[in-house]
Amino acid sequence: MNETLNMKKKNHSVIVTIVKKGKAKKICQVAKDAGAKGGTTLLARGTSIKDFRKVFGISIDEQRAVVLTIVKQELEDKVFEEILDKCELNKPGTGITFIVDLKKVDGIAHLLKEASQND
Repeated sequence: MNETLNMKKKNHSVIVTIVKKGKAKKICQVAKDAGAKGGTTLLARGTSIKDFRKVFGISIDEQRAVVLTIVKQELEDKVFEEILDKCELNKPGTGITFIVDLKKVDGIAHLLKEASQND
């Protein structure tokens, strides 16, 4: 049983999406509609040459939202493509999204329980 759970822990990826603050809720909803079970949103600051501004001589960098969505690898392409399409991330200045394979992951008992019920 423990070996089975360990194998399943290696079959997940995280989709990282970085967008302007206020867009994270839509990213999470699109991901859930595509089969993800949820996501985690973190606030961050980012700068680029295009976005870099100064007000009264003080540098201002725009606040960003980083959405982390852990999905089973068989769902990663579907969720990724839906985020790109429905959130229009293929347009300049709207954000970035990428996939990272997870070598090991823990704390996702709800995903592992569902996977074992489907086997």
